[in-house]
Amino acid sequence: MAEQFDVVVIGAGPAGYHAAIRAAQLGLKTACIDAALGKDGKPALGGTCLRVGCIPSKALLDSSRQYWNMGHIFDQHGISFNDAKIDVNKMVGRKDAIVKQFTGGIAQLFKANKVATYYGFGQLKAGNLVTVKQHDGSEVELKGTNVIIAAGSDSIELPFAKFDGKHIVDNVGALDFTEVPKRLAVIGAGVIGLELGSVWKRLGSEVVILEALPEFLAAADAEVAKVAAKEFKKQGLDIRLNAKVSKTEIKGEEVIVTYTDAEGEKTLTVDKLLVAVGRRAATKGLLADGTGVQVNERGQIVVDDHCHTGVDGVWAVGDCVRGPMLAHKGFEEGIAVAELIAGLPGHVNFDTIPWVIYTEPELAWVGKTEAQLKAEGIPYKAGSFPFAANGRAVAMVEPAGFVKVLAHAETDRVLGMHLVGANVSELVHEGVLTMEFSGSSDDLARICHAHPSLSEAVHDAAMAVTKRAIHKAN
Repeated sequence: MAEQFDVVVIGAGPAGYHAAIRAAQLGLKTACIDAALGKDGKPALGGTCLRVGCIPSKALLDSSRQYWNMGHIFDQHGISFNDAKIDVNKMVGRKDAIVKQFTGGIAQLFKANKVATYYGFGQLKAGNLVTVKQHDGSEVELKGTNVIIAAGSDSIELPFAKFDGKHIVDNVGALDFTEVPKRLAVIGAGVIGLELGSVWKRLGSEVVILEALPEFLAAADAEVAKVAAKEFKKQGLDIRLNAKVSKTEIKGEEVIVTYTDAEGEKTLTVDKLLVAVGRRAATKGLLADGTGVQVNERGQIVVDDHCHTGVDGVWAVGDCVRGPMLAHKGFEEGIAVAELIAGLPGHVNFDTIPWVIYTEPELAWVGKTEAQLKAEGIPYKAGSFPFAANGRAVAMVEPAGFVKVLAHAETDRVLGMHLVGANVSELVHEGVLTMEFSGSSDDLARICHAHPSLSEAVHDAAMAVTKRAIHKAN
Protein backbone atom coordinates (compact mmCIF):
# COMPACT_ATOMS: atom_id res chain seq x y z
CA MET A 1 0.00 0.00 0.00
CA ALA A 2 1.20 3.47 -0.89
CA GLU A 3 2.33 5.69 1.97
CA GLN A 4 0.15 8.78 2.29
CA PHE A 5 1.60 12.30 2.30
CA ASP A 6 0.11 15.77 2.28
CA VAL A 7 2.70 16.80 -0.31
CA VAL A 8 4.89 14.72 -2.63
CA VAL A 9 7.53 16.67 -4.53
CA ILE A 10 9.12 15.16 -7.64
CA GLY A 11 12.59 16.69 -7.99
CA ALA A 12 14.99 18.18 -5.44
CA GLY A 13 16.41 21.00 -7.53
CA PRO A 14 15.94 24.66 -6.59
CA ALA A 15 12.16 24.64 -7.08
CA GLY A 16 11.63 21.21 -5.55
CA TYR A 17 13.71 21.48 -2.40
CA HIS A 18 12.30 24.91 -1.59
CA ALA A 19 8.77 23.56 -2.02
CA ALA A 20 9.49 20.54 0.17
CA ILE A 21 11.11 22.48 3.00
CA ARG A 22 8.45 25.21 3.02
CA ALA A 23 5.65 22.61 2.99
CA ALA A 24 7.25 20.82 5.92
CA GLN A 25 7.67 24.11 7.80
CA LEU A 26 3.93 24.66 7.39
CA GLY A 27 3.17 21.37 9.11
CA LEU A 28 2.45 19.30 6.01
CA LYS A 29 3.68 15.70 5.86
CA THR A 30 6.12 15.94 2.95
CA ALA A 31 8.16 13.63 0.74
CA CYS A 32 10.69 14.58 -1.92
CA ILE A 33 11.95 12.33 -4.73
CA ASP A 34 15.18 12.83 -6.66
CA ALA A 35 17.06 10.60 -9.10
CA ALA A 36 20.35 12.45 -9.46
CA LEU A 37 23.70 10.97 -8.53
CA GLY A 38 26.90 12.88 -7.78
CA LYS A 39 30.34 12.25 -9.30
CA ASP A 40 30.94 9.69 -6.57
CA GLY A 41 27.87 7.70 -7.65
CA LYS A 42 25.94 8.58 -4.50
CA PRO A 43 22.61 10.48 -4.38
CA ALA A 44 23.11 14.24 -4.61
CA LEU A 45 20.27 16.66 -3.97
CA GLY A 46 20.08 20.17 -5.40
CA GLY A 47 19.36 19.58 -9.06
CA THR A 48 21.32 20.99 -11.97
CA CYS A 49 21.89 24.26 -10.09
CA LEU A 50 23.90 22.79 -7.24
CA ARG A 51 25.47 19.79 -8.97
CA VAL A 52 26.41 20.94 -12.48
CA GLY A 53 25.12 24.48 -12.93
CA CYS A 54 24.98 27.68 -10.90
CA ILE A 55 27.24 26.77 -8.00
CA PRO A 56 30.06 24.83 -9.73
CA SER A 57 30.23 27.32 -12.61
CA LYS A 58 30.62 30.21 -10.18
CA ALA A 59 33.39 28.33 -8.40
CA LEU A 60 35.31 27.99 -11.67
CA LEU A 61 34.51 31.56 -12.68
CA ASP A 62 36.01 32.82 -9.44
CA SER A 63 39.10 30.60 -9.70
CA SER A 64 39.74 31.60 -13.29
CA ARG A 65 39.18 35.26 -12.48
CA GLN A 66 41.88 35.14 -9.78
CA TYR A 67 44.30 33.68 -12.31
CA TRP A 68 43.34 36.20 -15.01
CA ASN A 69 43.76 39.13 -12.61
CA MET A 70 47.31 38.01 -11.82
CA GLY A 71 48.29 38.57 -15.42
CA HIS A 72 46.10 41.55 -16.28
CA ILE A 73 45.30 43.66 -13.20
CA PHE A 74 47.72 42.93 -10.35
CA ASP A 75 50.55 44.90 -11.95
CA GLN A 76 48.41 48.05 -11.74
CA HIS A 77 48.28 47.52 -7.98
CA GLY A 78 52.07 47.23 -7.87
CA ILE A 79 51.96 43.47 -7.32
CA SER A 80 54.45 41.37 -9.28
CA PHE A 81 55.27 37.66 -9.35
CA ASN A 82 57.01 35.08 -11.48
CA ASP A 83 55.65 32.18 -13.53
CA ALA A 84 52.03 31.88 -12.40
CA LYS A 85 50.55 28.42 -12.98
CA ILE A 86 47.07 26.92 -12.82
CA ASP A 87 46.47 23.41 -11.46
CA VAL A 88 43.26 22.48 -13.28
CA ASN A 89 42.70 19.30 -11.31
CA LYS A 90 43.00 21.18 -8.03
CA MET A 91 40.65 23.89 -9.31
CA VAL A 92 38.07 21.29 -10.35
CA GLY A 93 38.57 19.46 -7.04
CA ARG A 94 37.77 22.67 -5.16
CA LYS A 95 34.62 23.02 -7.25
CA ASP A 96 33.61 19.43 -6.46
CA ALA A 97 34.14 19.98 -2.73
CA ILE A 98 31.87 23.03 -2.80
CA VAL A 99 29.20 21.04 -4.65
CA LYS A 100 29.40 18.21 -2.13
CA GLN A 101 29.13 20.67 0.75
CA PHE A 102 25.93 22.19 -0.59
CA THR A 103 24.23 19.01 -1.81
CA GLY A 104 24.95 17.49 1.60
CA GLY A 105 23.55 20.64 3.17
CA ILE A 106 20.18 20.07 1.52
CA ALA A 107 20.11 16.51 2.85
CA GLN A 108 20.66 17.91 6.32
CA LEU A 109 17.91 20.50 5.84
CA PHE A 110 15.52 17.76 4.74
CA LYS A 111 16.40 15.78 7.85
CA ALA A 112 15.98 18.82 10.12
CA ASN A 113 12.59 19.63 8.61
CA LYS A 114 11.44 15.98 8.60
CA VAL A 115 11.12 15.75 4.81
CA ALA A 116 11.05 12.07 3.79
CA THR A 117 13.59 11.59 0.99
CA TYR A 118 13.36 8.96 -1.74
CA TYR A 119 16.22 8.43 -4.19
CA GLY A 120 15.09 7.30 -7.62
CA PHE A 121 12.98 8.23 -10.64
CA GLY A 122 9.46 9.39 -9.80
CA GLN A 123 6.51 9.02 -12.16
CA LEU A 124 3.07 10.53 -11.65
CA LYS A 125 0.09 8.24 -12.21
CA ALA A 126 -3.63 8.91 -12.11
CA GLY A 127 -5.12 9.77 -8.73
CA ASN A 128 -1.99 11.55 -7.43
CA LEU A 129 -0.13 8.28 -7.06
CA VAL A 130 3.63 8.52 -7.52
CA THR A 131 5.81 5.48 -8.16
CA VAL A 132 9.50 5.69 -7.36
CA LYS A 133 11.92 3.37 -9.14
CA GLN A 134 14.82 3.41 -6.71
CA HIS A 135 18.45 3.02 -7.67
CA ASP A 136 18.59 -0.55 -6.35
CA GLY A 137 15.81 -1.53 -8.77
CA SER A 138 13.07 -1.71 -6.15
CA GLU A 139 9.89 0.32 -6.45
CA VAL A 140 7.79 2.12 -3.88
CA GLU A 141 4.49 3.97 -4.16
CA LEU A 142 3.58 7.29 -2.56
CA LYS A 143 0.15 8.88 -2.46
CA GLY A 144 -0.03 12.66 -2.28
CA THR A 145 -3.00 14.81 -1.45
CA ASN A 146 -0.88 17.26 -3.41
CA VAL A 147 1.89 16.50 -5.88
CA ILE A 148 4.39 19.18 -6.91
CA ILE A 149 6.30 18.39 -10.09
CA ALA A 150 9.75 20.03 -10.11
CA ALA A 151 11.53 17.89 -12.67
CA GLY A 152 13.89 20.60 -13.93
CA SER A 153 15.53 20.71 -17.35
CA ASP A 154 18.20 19.05 -19.50
CA SER A 155 20.74 20.43 -21.97
CA ILE A 156 19.52 20.50 -25.57
CA GLU A 157 21.56 18.18 -27.78
CA LEU A 158 21.96 19.06 -31.44
CA PRO A 159 21.47 16.18 -33.91
CA PHE A 160 24.70 17.08 -35.71
CA ALA A 161 26.72 17.58 -32.50
CA LYS A 162 25.99 14.60 -30.27
CA PHE A 163 27.58 14.65 -26.82
CA ASP A 164 30.38 12.11 -26.40
CA GLY A 165 31.52 13.46 -23.02
CA LYS A 166 35.08 13.94 -24.23
CA HIS A 167 35.29 15.99 -27.41
CA ILE A 168 31.73 17.34 -27.67
CA VAL A 169 30.26 18.26 -24.29
CA ASP A 170 27.45 20.11 -22.57
CA ASN A 171 27.92 22.31 -19.51
CA VAL A 172 28.54 19.24 -17.34
CA GLY A 173 31.54 18.19 -19.41
CA ALA A 174 32.88 21.75 -19.63
CA LEU A 175 32.99 21.89 -15.83
CA ASP A 176 35.24 18.84 -15.68
CA PHE A 177 37.99 19.31 -18.24
CA THR A 178 41.20 17.81 -16.84
CA GLU A 179 43.36 20.35 -18.66
CA VAL A 180 42.96 23.67 -20.41
CA PRO A 181 41.95 22.94 -24.02
CA LYS A 182 44.22 24.71 -26.47
CA ARG A 183 41.24 25.49 -28.72
CA LEU A 184 37.62 25.57 -27.53
CA ALA A 185 34.56 26.27 -29.64
CA VAL A 186 31.21 27.10 -28.09
CA ILE A 187 27.88 26.92 -29.90
CA GLY A 188 25.63 29.56 -28.35
CA ALA A 189 26.46 33.00 -26.92
CA GLY A 190 23.97 32.76 -24.08
CA VAL A 191 24.58 32.62 -20.34
CA ILE A 192 26.22 29.18 -20.27
CA GLY A 193 28.32 29.77 -23.38
CA LEU A 194 29.63 33.13 -22.22
CA GLU A 195 30.33 32.03 -18.64
CA LEU A 196 32.11 28.76 -19.42
CA GLY A 197 33.80 30.28 -22.46
CA SER A 198 35.14 32.97 -20.12
CA VAL A 199 36.44 30.40 -17.64
CA TRP A 200 38.60 28.58 -20.16
CA LYS A 201 39.66 31.74 -22.01
CA ARG A 202 41.02 33.20 -18.77
CA LEU A 203 43.03 30.05 -18.23
CA GLY A 204 44.65 30.25 -21.66
CA SER A 205 42.33 28.58 -24.16
CA GLU A 206 41.65 30.06 -27.59
CA VAL A 207 37.86 30.42 -27.44
CA VAL A 208 35.53 30.95 -30.40
CA ILE A 209 31.82 31.39 -29.67
CA LEU A 210 29.46 30.75 -32.58
CA GLU A 211 26.05 32.43 -32.25
CA ALA A 212 23.33 31.77 -34.83
CA LEU A 213 21.48 35.02 -34.14
CA PRO A 214 22.62 38.24 -35.82
CA GLU A 215 22.35 40.24 -32.61
CA PHE A 216 24.46 39.77 -29.47
CA LEU A 217 22.48 39.19 -26.26
CA ALA A 218 19.18 40.28 -27.78
CA ALA A 219 17.37 39.83 -24.44
CA ALA A 220 19.56 42.42 -22.72
CA ASP A 221 19.50 46.20 -23.01
CA ALA A 222 21.21 47.17 -26.28
CA GLU A 223 23.73 49.49 -24.60
CA VAL A 224 24.57 46.86 -21.98
CA ALA A 225 25.14 44.27 -24.71
CA LYS A 226 27.34 46.69 -26.67
CA VAL A 227 29.60 47.44 -23.69
CA ALA A 228 29.81 43.76 -22.78
CA ALA A 229 30.75 42.78 -26.34
CA LYS A 230 33.50 45.41 -26.35
CA GLU A 231 34.95 44.15 -23.06
CA PHE A 232 34.77 40.50 -24.14
CA LYS A 233 36.63 41.36 -27.33
CA LYS A 234 39.37 43.04 -25.26
CA GLN A 235 39.68 39.82 -23.27
CA GLY A 236 40.19 37.85 -26.47
CA LEU A 237 36.82 36.09 -26.67
CA ASP A 238 36.12 35.61 -30.38
CA ILE A 239 32.33 35.93 -30.70
CA ARG A 240 31.02 35.32 -34.21
CA LEU A 241 27.40 36.34 -34.82
CA ASN A 242 25.05 35.03 -37.50
CA ALA A 243 27.14 31.85 -37.50
CA LYS A 244 24.92 28.81 -38.02
CA VAL A 245 26.58 25.46 -37.30
CA SER A 246 25.48 22.66 -39.64
CA LYS A 247 27.94 19.83 -39.01
CA THR A 248 30.56 18.52 -36.61
CA GLU A 249 33.05 15.72 -37.12
CA ILE A 250 35.47 14.16 -34.66
CA LYS A 251 38.81 13.27 -36.27
CA GLY A 252 41.31 11.80 -33.86
CA GLU A 253 41.50 14.21 -30.94
CA GLU A 254 40.07 17.16 -32.87
CA VAL A 255 36.58 18.38 -33.68
CA ILE A 256 35.90 19.96 -37.08
CA VAL A 257 32.98 22.37 -36.91
CA THR A 258 31.25 23.48 -40.11
CA TYR A 259 29.22 26.68 -39.99
CA THR A 260 27.81 29.30 -42.32
CA ASP A 261 27.93 33.06 -41.87
CA ALA A 262 27.39 36.05 -44.17
CA GLU A 263 30.54 35.13 -46.10
CA GLY A 264 29.50 31.54 -46.75
CA GLU A 265 30.48 28.12 -45.40
CA LYS A 266 33.50 27.85 -43.12
CA THR A 267 35.20 25.26 -40.94
CA LEU A 268 36.80 25.56 -37.54
CA THR A 269 39.11 22.96 -35.99
CA VAL A 270 39.19 22.74 -32.19
CA ASP A 271 40.14 20.38 -29.38
CA LYS A 272 36.84 20.67 -27.50
CA LEU A 273 33.32 21.73 -28.47
CA LEU A 274 30.81 22.98 -25.91
CA VAL A 275 27.18 22.94 -27.05
CA ALA A 276 25.26 25.59 -25.10
CA VAL A 277 22.12 26.25 -27.13
CA GLY A 278 19.66 26.16 -24.27
CA ARG A 279 17.74 23.71 -22.13
CA ARG A 280 14.43 21.84 -22.35
CA ALA A 281 12.00 20.67 -19.69
CA ALA A 282 12.94 17.24 -18.31
CA THR A 283 9.46 15.72 -18.58
CA LYS A 284 10.20 12.59 -20.61
CA GLY A 285 8.74 9.55 -18.82
CA LEU A 286 7.45 11.72 -16.00
CA LEU A 287 3.73 11.32 -16.63
CA ALA A 288 1.93 8.00 -16.96
CA ASP A 289 -1.21 7.75 -19.09
CA GLY A 290 -4.40 9.07 -17.54
CA THR A 291 -3.00 11.76 -15.23
CA GLY A 292 -4.80 14.56 -17.05
CA VAL A 293 -1.69 16.76 -16.84
CA GLN A 294 -1.04 18.55 -20.13
CA VAL A 295 2.34 19.06 -21.80
CA ASN A 296 2.91 21.68 -24.51
CA GLU A 297 4.91 21.37 -27.74
CA ARG A 298 8.10 22.33 -25.90
CA GLY A 299 7.68 19.55 -23.37
CA GLN A 300 6.72 21.96 -20.59
CA ILE A 301 3.94 21.13 -18.16
CA VAL A 302 0.99 23.47 -18.70
CA VAL A 303 0.09 25.48 -15.60
CA ASP A 304 -1.90 28.58 -14.71
CA ASP A 305 -0.60 31.74 -13.04
CA HIS A 306 -0.50 29.89 -9.70
CA CYS A 307 1.46 26.88 -11.04
CA HIS A 308 -1.61 24.62 -10.92
CA THR A 309 -2.00 22.06 -13.70
CA GLY A 310 -5.79 22.01 -13.68
CA VAL A 311 -5.75 18.50 -12.17
CA ASP A 312 -6.91 18.50 -8.57
CA GLY A 313 -3.91 18.62 -6.25
CA VAL A 314 -1.26 18.58 -8.99
CA TRP A 315 1.14 21.51 -9.36
CA ALA A 316 4.35 22.13 -11.33
CA VAL A 317 7.19 24.59 -10.76
CA GLY A 318 10.64 25.60 -11.98
CA ASP A 319 12.31 24.78 -15.28
CA CYS A 320 9.64 22.28 -16.35
CA VAL A 321 6.99 25.02 -16.70
CA ARG A 322 6.68 28.35 -18.55
CA GLY A 323 8.84 31.31 -17.68
CA PRO A 324 12.58 31.86 -17.40
CA MET A 325 14.76 28.88 -16.52
CA LEU A 326 16.33 30.57 -13.51
CA ALA A 327 17.02 28.93 -10.16
CA HIS A 328 15.66 31.88 -8.18
CA LYS A 329 12.43 31.85 -10.19
CA GLY A 330 12.12 28.18 -9.19
CA PHE A 331 12.83 29.07 -5.54
CA GLU A 332 9.93 31.49 -5.45
CA GLU A 333 7.49 29.23 -7.30
CA GLY A 334 8.25 26.31 -4.98
CA ILE A 335 7.65 28.42 -1.87
CA ALA A 336 4.52 30.02 -3.36
CA VAL A 337 2.93 26.65 -4.18
CA ALA A 338 3.69 25.25 -0.71
CA GLU A 339 2.01 28.30 0.81
CA LEU A 340 -0.99 28.05 -1.52
CA ILE A 341 -1.45 24.41 -0.51
CA ALA A 342 -1.39 25.52 3.14
CA GLY A 343 -4.06 28.15 2.47
CA LEU A 344 -1.68 31.12 2.43
CA PRO A 345 -1.45 33.78 -0.33
CA GLY A 346 1.58 32.45 -2.22
CA HIS A 347 2.66 34.70 -5.11
CA VAL A 348 5.48 35.23 -7.62
CA ASN A 349 5.95 38.57 -9.39
CA PHE A 350 7.43 37.72 -12.80
CA ASP A 351 7.98 41.42 -13.51
CA THR A 352 10.68 41.69 -10.86
CA ILE A 353 12.77 38.59 -11.52
CA PRO A 354 16.42 39.63 -11.96
CA TRP A 355 18.69 38.24 -14.67
CA VAL A 356 22.46 37.91 -14.26
CA ILE A 357 25.35 36.78 -16.45
CA TYR A 358 28.44 36.19 -14.28
CA THR A 359 31.09 37.13 -16.81
CA GLU A 360 33.66 39.87 -16.30
CA PRO A 361 32.18 42.42 -16.38
CA GLU A 362 28.93 41.05 -15.02
CA LEU A 363 25.61 41.83 -16.69
CA ALA A 364 22.36 42.18 -14.76
CA TRP A 365 18.92 43.55 -15.35
CA VAL A 366 15.35 43.62 -14.11
CA GLY A 367 12.19 44.87 -15.77
CA LYS A 368 11.75 46.31 -19.25
CA THR A 369 14.44 47.35 -21.71
CA GLU A 370 14.23 50.58 -23.68
CA ALA A 371 13.37 48.59 -26.81
CA GLN A 372 10.46 46.90 -25.02
CA LEU A 373 9.13 50.19 -23.66
CA LYS A 374 9.27 51.75 -27.13
CA ALA A 375 7.54 48.74 -28.69
CA GLU A 376 4.78 48.89 -26.08
CA GLY A 377 4.36 52.64 -26.44
CA ILE A 378 5.16 53.32 -22.79
CA PRO A 379 6.56 56.84 -22.21
CA TYR A 380 9.77 56.72 -20.22
CA LYS A 381 12.82 58.67 -19.16
CA ALA A 382 16.29 57.26 -18.62
CA GLY A 383 19.23 58.06 -16.41
CA SER A 384 22.63 56.38 -16.53
CA PHE A 385 25.95 56.63 -14.78
CA PRO A 386 29.35 55.15 -15.77
CA PHE A 387 31.52 53.18 -13.38
CA ALA A 388 34.48 55.09 -14.82
CA ALA A 389 33.24 58.04 -12.72
CA ASN A 390 32.72 55.93 -9.60
CA GLY A 391 35.58 56.21 -7.10
CA ARG A 392 35.28 52.67 -5.75
CA ALA A 393 35.20 51.09 -9.23
CA VAL A 394 38.28 53.02 -10.35
CA ALA A 395 40.13 52.11 -7.13
CA MET A 396 39.32 48.46 -7.86
CA VAL A 397 40.63 48.79 -11.44
CA GLU A 398 37.11 47.86 -12.58
CA PRO A 399 35.95 51.00 -14.44
CA ALA A 400 34.06 49.32 -17.29
CA GLY A 401 30.29 49.57 -17.58
CA PHE A 402 27.42 51.61 -16.26
CA VAL A 403 24.05 51.61 -14.50
CA LYS A 404 20.85 52.66 -16.28
CA VAL A 405 17.53 53.40 -14.60
CA LEU A 406 14.32 53.56 -16.64
CA ALA A 407 11.29 55.28 -15.15
CA HIS A 408 7.80 56.13 -16.39
CA ALA A 409 7.80 59.62 -17.93
CA GLU A 410 4.65 60.64 -16.06
CA THR A 411 4.57 58.71 -12.77
CA ASP A 412 8.37 58.28 -12.32
CA ARG A 413 7.76 54.66 -11.30
CA VAL A 414 10.85 52.55 -12.01
CA LEU A 415 10.20 50.24 -14.97
CA GLY A 416 13.63 48.69 -15.35
CA MET A 417 17.27 48.75 -14.30
CA HIS A 418 20.14 47.59 -16.51
CA LEU A 419 23.73 47.18 -15.40
CA VAL A 420 27.08 46.03 -16.72
CA GLY A 421 30.17 46.18 -14.54
CA ALA A 422 31.82 44.81 -11.43
CA ASN A 423 29.55 43.07 -8.90
CA VAL A 424 26.34 44.22 -10.60
CA SER A 425 24.81 40.86 -9.65
CA GLU A 426 24.50 42.40 -6.20
CA LEU A 427 23.54 45.92 -7.28
CA VAL A 428 20.59 44.86 -9.46
CA HIS A 429 18.56 44.11 -6.34
CA GLU A 430 18.21 47.82 -5.65
CA GLY A 431 16.12 47.86 -8.80
CA VAL A 432 14.25 44.69 -7.84
CA LEU A 433 13.35 46.09 -4.43
CA THR A 434 12.34 49.49 -5.79
CA MET A 435 10.10 47.92 -8.42
CA GLU A 436 8.59 45.43 -5.97
CA PHE A 437 7.45 48.32 -3.79
CA SER A 438 6.32 50.40 -6.80
CA GLY A 439 9.07 52.92 -6.08
CA SER A 440 10.13 55.84 -8.23
CA SER A 441 13.51 56.98 -9.50
CA ASP A 442 13.15 59.88 -7.05
CA ASP A 443 12.83 57.36 -4.19
CA LEU A 444 16.17 55.83 -5.23
CA ALA A 445 17.74 59.25 -5.71
CA ARG A 446 16.79 60.34 -2.19
CA ILE A 447 18.17 57.25 -0.43
CA CYS A 448 21.61 57.79 1.11
CA HIS A 449 24.23 55.43 -0.33
CA ALA A 450 27.56 54.75 1.37
CA HIS A 451 30.66 56.44 -0.05
CA PRO A 452 32.77 55.15 -1.60
CA SER A 453 30.78 52.22 -2.94
CA LEU A 454 29.76 50.71 -6.24
CA SER A 455 26.15 51.23 -5.20
CA GLU A 456 26.64 54.96 -5.63
CA ALA A 457 26.42 54.35 -9.38
CA VAL A 458 22.80 53.28 -8.83
CA HIS A 459 22.17 56.45 -6.83
CA ASP A 460 23.78 58.64 -9.50
CA ALA A 461 21.86 56.90 -12.31
CA ALA A 462 18.59 57.48 -10.44
CA MET A 463 19.48 61.16 -10.01
CA ALA A 464 20.30 61.38 -13.71
CA VAL A 465 16.73 60.38 -14.60
CA THR A 466 15.66 63.90 -13.61
CA LYS A 467 18.94 65.49 -14.78
CA ARG A 468 20.28 66.24 -11.32
CA ALA A 469 23.28 63.93 -11.26
CA ILE A 470 26.22 65.48 -9.42
CA HIS A 471 29.13 63.46 -10.74
CA LYS A 472 28.45 63.71 -14.47
CA ALA A 473 27.18 66.27 -16.96
CA ASN A 474 23.39 66.09 -17.40
